[in-house]
Amino acid sequence: MSVTTLPPLRLGVNIDHVATVRNARGGSAPDLIRAAELAIAAGADGITAHLREDRRHIRDADLDRLVALTRTVERPLNLEMAVTDEMVAIALAHRPHAVCLVPERREERTTEGGLDVAGQHNWITPAIRRLHEEGGARVSVFIAADPDQVSASADAGAQVVELHTGAYCDALREGSSDAGRLLEGLHAAAVQAAALGLEVHAGHGIDYDSVTPVALIPEVVELNIGHFLIGEAIFVGLEAAIGRMRRLMDTARAAPAGEPVGGIG
Repeated sequence: MSVTTLPPLRLGVNIDHVATVRNARGGSAPDLIRAAELAIAAGADGITAHLREDRRHIRDADLDRLVALTRTVERPLNLEMAVTDEMVAIALAHRPHAVCLVPERREERTTEGGLDVAGQHNWITPAIRRLHEEGGARVSVFIAADPDQVSASADAGAQVVELHTGAYCDALREGSSDAGRLLEGLHAAAVQAAALGLEVHAGHGIDYDSVTPVALIPEVVELNIGHFLIGEAIFVGLEAAIGRMRRLMDTARAAPAGEPVGGIG
Protein backbone atom coordinates (compact mmCIF):
# COMPACT_ATOMS: atom_id res chain seq x y z
CA MET A 1 0.00 0.00 0.00
CA SER A 2 1.40 3.42 -0.98
CA VAL A 3 1.89 6.07 1.70
CA THR A 4 1.30 9.72 0.88
CA THR A 5 3.69 12.14 2.56
CA LEU A 6 3.53 15.90 2.92
CA PRO A 7 5.11 18.05 0.20
CA PRO A 8 8.62 19.43 0.86
CA LEU A 9 8.89 22.46 3.12
CA ARG A 10 11.02 25.47 2.16
CA LEU A 11 13.38 27.13 4.63
CA GLY A 12 14.06 30.85 4.53
CA VAL A 13 16.97 31.90 6.76
CA ASN A 14 16.80 35.39 8.23
CA ILE A 15 20.30 36.86 8.53
CA ASP A 16 19.40 40.12 10.30
CA HIS A 17 21.32 39.27 13.44
CA VAL A 18 24.58 38.65 11.64
CA ALA A 19 24.29 42.36 10.85
CA THR A 20 23.40 43.05 14.50
CA VAL A 21 26.72 41.56 15.61
CA ARG A 22 28.60 43.48 12.90
CA ASN A 23 26.96 46.76 13.87
CA ALA A 24 27.90 46.32 17.54
CA ARG A 25 31.50 47.12 16.65
CA GLY A 26 31.19 48.75 13.25
CA GLY A 27 33.30 47.67 10.32
CA SER A 28 32.44 44.79 8.02
CA ALA A 29 32.80 41.66 10.18
CA PRO A 30 31.02 39.32 10.32
CA ASP A 31 30.29 39.54 6.62
CA LEU A 32 26.59 39.36 5.80
CA ILE A 33 27.14 37.99 2.30
CA ARG A 34 29.34 35.18 3.57
CA ALA A 35 26.56 34.27 6.01
CA ALA A 36 24.00 34.20 3.19
CA GLU A 37 26.27 32.00 1.08
CA LEU A 38 26.82 29.58 3.99
CA ALA A 39 23.08 29.47 4.69
CA ILE A 40 22.31 28.49 1.12
CA ALA A 41 25.08 25.88 1.11
CA ALA A 42 23.62 24.41 4.32
CA GLY A 43 20.15 23.95 2.86
CA ALA A 44 18.35 27.30 2.95
CA ASP A 45 15.94 27.75 0.06
CA GLY A 46 16.06 31.53 0.35
CA ILE A 47 17.33 34.47 2.37
CA THR A 48 15.19 36.81 4.46
CA ALA A 49 16.27 40.27 5.60
CA HIS A 50 14.35 43.03 7.41
CA LEU A 51 15.26 46.59 6.44
CA ARG A 52 13.94 48.55 9.39
CA GLU A 53 13.25 52.27 9.49
CA ASP A 54 16.10 52.82 11.98
CA ARG A 55 18.50 50.48 10.09
CA ARG A 56 19.40 48.76 13.35
CA HIS A 57 20.73 45.69 11.54
CA ILE A 58 20.29 45.45 7.75
CA ARG A 59 21.41 48.61 5.93
CA ASP A 60 20.71 49.89 2.43
CA ALA A 61 24.13 48.83 1.17
CA ASP A 62 23.49 45.33 2.54
CA LEU A 63 20.29 45.17 0.53
CA ASP A 64 22.17 46.08 -2.65
CA ARG A 65 24.62 43.22 -2.06
CA LEU A 66 21.94 40.71 -1.07
CA VAL A 67 19.91 41.43 -4.21
CA ALA A 68 23.03 40.88 -6.33
CA LEU A 69 23.94 37.64 -4.54
CA THR A 70 20.51 36.06 -4.62
CA ARG A 71 20.13 36.82 -8.31
CA THR A 72 23.52 35.29 -9.01
CA VAL A 73 22.81 32.07 -7.10
CA GLU A 74 19.14 32.02 -8.21
CA ARG A 75 17.68 31.95 -4.72
CA PRO A 76 14.83 34.22 -3.61
CA LEU A 77 15.39 37.24 -1.39
CA ASN A 78 12.48 37.92 0.96
CA LEU A 79 12.53 41.56 2.05
CA GLU A 80 10.68 42.19 5.31
CA MET A 81 9.53 45.79 5.61
CA ALA A 82 7.02 48.14 7.16
CA VAL A 83 4.19 49.54 5.06
CA THR A 84 5.63 53.02 4.50
CA ASP A 85 6.18 55.13 1.41
CA GLU A 86 9.95 54.95 1.94
CA MET A 87 10.02 51.15 2.11
CA VAL A 88 7.66 50.69 -0.83
CA ALA A 89 9.95 52.93 -2.91
CA ILE A 90 13.02 50.94 -1.86
CA ALA A 91 11.34 47.64 -2.73
CA LEU A 92 10.23 48.93 -6.12
CA ALA A 93 13.78 50.10 -6.85
CA HIS A 94 15.43 46.80 -5.84
CA ARG A 95 12.72 44.39 -7.01
CA PRO A 96 13.32 41.50 -4.56
CA HIS A 97 11.62 38.20 -5.34
CA ALA A 98 9.36 38.52 -2.31
CA VAL A 99 8.22 41.20 0.13
CA CYS A 100 6.77 40.47 3.56
CA LEU A 101 4.86 43.36 5.14
CA VAL A 102 5.31 43.50 8.90
CA PRO A 103 4.30 45.84 11.74
CA GLU A 104 7.14 47.97 13.02
CA ARG A 105 7.62 50.18 16.07
CA ARG A 106 10.92 51.94 16.73
CA GLU A 107 10.97 51.01 20.43
CA GLU A 108 10.37 47.27 19.98
CA ARG A 109 13.25 44.78 20.25
CA THR A 110 11.79 42.54 17.56
CA THR A 111 8.57 42.34 15.57
CA GLU A 112 5.79 42.07 18.14
CA GLY A 113 2.51 40.60 16.97
CA GLY A 114 1.09 40.54 13.49
CA LEU A 115 0.13 43.25 11.03
CA ASP A 116 -3.42 44.57 11.52
CA VAL A 117 -4.56 44.07 7.92
CA ALA A 118 -8.23 44.15 8.91
CA GLY A 119 -7.89 47.53 10.64
CA GLN A 120 -5.49 49.12 8.15
CA HIS A 121 -6.95 47.74 4.94
CA ASN A 122 -7.20 51.10 3.16
CA TRP A 123 -3.46 51.78 3.07
CA ILE A 124 -2.14 48.20 3.04
CA THR A 125 -4.13 47.23 -0.06
CA PRO A 126 -2.61 49.91 -2.35
CA ALA A 127 0.89 49.01 -1.14
CA ILE A 128 0.34 45.33 -1.93
CA ARG A 129 -0.98 46.22 -5.38
CA ARG A 130 2.05 48.40 -6.21
CA LEU A 131 4.60 45.90 -4.90
CA HIS A 132 3.04 43.07 -6.90
CA GLU A 133 2.05 44.84 -10.10
CA GLU A 134 4.89 47.38 -10.40
CA GLY A 135 7.62 45.54 -8.51
CA GLY A 136 6.81 41.99 -9.57
CA ALA A 137 7.10 40.78 -5.97
CA ARG A 138 5.28 37.93 -4.29
CA VAL A 139 3.71 39.84 -1.40
CA SER A 140 3.04 38.32 1.98
CA VAL A 141 1.60 39.80 5.15
CA PHE A 142 2.84 38.77 8.59
CA ILE A 143 -0.29 38.18 10.68
CA ALA A 144 -1.58 36.55 13.82
CA ALA A 145 -3.51 33.31 13.41
CA ASP A 146 -6.80 35.17 13.49
CA PRO A 147 -9.71 34.46 11.11
CA ASP A 148 -10.44 38.15 10.51
CA GLN A 149 -6.81 38.86 9.63
CA VAL A 150 -6.66 35.90 7.26
CA SER A 151 -9.82 37.03 5.46
CA ALA A 152 -8.59 40.63 5.30
CA SER A 153 -5.27 39.49 3.84
CA ALA A 154 -7.05 37.76 0.98
CA ASP A 155 -9.28 40.77 0.43
CA ALA A 156 -6.22 43.07 0.36
CA GLY A 157 -4.72 41.10 -2.52
CA ALA A 158 -1.81 39.41 -0.74
CA GLN A 159 -0.49 36.26 -2.38
CA VAL A 160 0.87 34.85 0.90
CA VAL A 161 0.24 34.98 4.62
CA GLU A 162 3.02 34.34 7.10
CA LEU A 163 1.55 33.18 10.39
CA HIS A 164 3.17 34.58 13.55
CA THR A 165 4.29 31.52 15.53
CA GLY A 166 5.85 33.45 18.44
CA ALA A 167 3.09 32.91 21.00
CA TYR A 168 3.01 29.18 20.33
CA CYS A 169 6.80 28.82 20.48
CA ASP A 170 6.97 30.78 23.74
CA ALA A 171 4.20 28.68 25.30
CA LEU A 172 5.91 25.43 24.26
CA ARG A 173 9.26 26.61 25.61
CA GLU A 174 7.66 27.58 28.94
CA GLY A 175 5.68 24.32 29.22
CA SER A 176 2.41 26.27 29.18
CA SER A 177 -0.91 24.48 28.79
CA ASP A 178 -1.76 27.10 26.14
CA ALA A 179 0.64 25.53 23.64
CA GLY A 180 -1.86 23.00 22.29
CA ARG A 181 -4.58 25.61 21.84
CA LEU A 182 -2.19 27.98 20.08
CA LEU A 183 -1.01 25.23 17.73
CA GLU A 184 -4.62 24.42 16.90
CA GLY A 185 -5.15 28.10 16.10
CA LEU A 186 -2.19 28.09 13.71
CA HIS A 187 -3.54 24.98 12.03
CA ALA A 188 -7.02 26.48 11.65
CA ALA A 189 -5.62 29.70 10.20
CA ALA A 190 -3.48 27.75 7.74
CA VAL A 191 -6.51 25.74 6.57
CA GLN A 192 -8.54 28.93 6.17
CA ALA A 193 -5.79 30.73 4.26
CA ALA A 194 -5.21 27.83 1.89
CA ALA A 195 -8.96 27.60 1.20
CA LEU A 196 -8.88 31.30 0.21
CA GLY A 197 -6.09 30.61 -2.28
CA LEU A 198 -3.28 32.04 -0.17
CA GLU A 199 0.14 30.42 0.14
CA VAL A 200 0.92 29.81 3.81
CA HIS A 201 4.24 30.51 5.52
CA ALA A 202 5.10 30.58 9.23
CA GLY A 203 7.79 32.09 11.38
CA HIS A 204 8.96 33.82 14.58
CA GLY A 205 10.53 32.13 17.59
CA ILE A 206 10.90 28.70 15.99
CA ASP A 207 13.64 26.49 17.44
CA TYR A 208 14.55 22.80 17.32
CA ASP A 209 11.77 21.87 19.74
CA SER A 210 8.96 23.81 18.07
CA VAL A 211 9.83 23.27 14.42
CA THR A 212 8.36 19.77 14.06
CA PRO A 213 4.78 20.57 15.18
CA VAL A 214 4.72 23.62 12.88
CA ALA A 215 6.27 21.68 9.99
CA LEU A 216 3.55 19.05 10.35
CA ILE A 217 0.82 21.54 9.45
CA PRO A 218 0.12 20.38 5.88
CA GLU A 219 -0.86 23.78 4.47
CA VAL A 220 2.39 25.46 5.52
CA VAL A 221 4.90 25.49 2.66
CA GLU A 222 7.68 27.72 4.04
CA LEU A 223 9.26 28.53 7.39
CA ASN A 224 11.31 31.67 8.02
CA ILE A 225 13.76 31.27 10.89
CA GLY A 226 16.52 33.62 11.98
CA HIS A 227 17.35 34.59 15.56
CA PHE A 228 17.55 31.05 16.92
CA LEU A 229 19.80 29.86 14.09
CA ILE A 230 22.21 32.77 14.41
CA GLY A 231 22.37 32.22 18.17
CA GLU A 232 22.92 28.47 17.80
CA ALA A 233 25.66 29.17 15.24
CA ILE A 234 27.77 30.73 18.02
CA PHE A 235 28.13 27.23 19.50
CA VAL A 236 28.08 24.88 16.50
CA GLY A 237 28.61 27.02 13.41
CA LEU A 238 26.08 28.36 10.95
CA GLU A 239 26.13 25.40 8.55
CA ALA A 240 25.63 22.88 11.37
CA ALA A 241 22.81 24.93 12.94
CA ILE A 242 20.94 25.28 9.66
CA GLY A 243 21.67 21.70 8.64
CA ARG A 244 20.05 20.35 11.79
CA MET A 245 16.98 22.55 11.29
CA ARG A 246 16.75 21.41 7.68
CA ARG A 247 16.86 17.74 8.74
CA LEU A 248 14.13 18.24 11.36
CA MET A 249 11.90 19.91 8.78
CA ASP A 250 12.54 17.19 6.21
CA THR A 251 11.89 14.41 8.74
CA ALA A 252 8.58 15.99 9.74
CA ARG A 253 7.48 16.27 6.11
CA ALA A 254 8.41 12.64 5.48
CA ALA A 255 5.77 11.53 8.00
CA PRO A 256 2.65 9.96 6.45
CA ALA A 257 0.08 12.63 5.58
CA GLY A 258 -3.00 12.60 7.75
CA GLU A 259 -1.18 11.88 11.02
CA PRO A 260 -2.15 14.16 13.92
CA VAL A 261 -0.49 17.60 13.82
CA GLY A 262 1.29 17.98 17.15
CA GLY A 263 -1.65 16.47 18.98
CA ILE A 264 -4.35 17.87 16.70
CA GLY A 265 -6.58 15.03 15.62
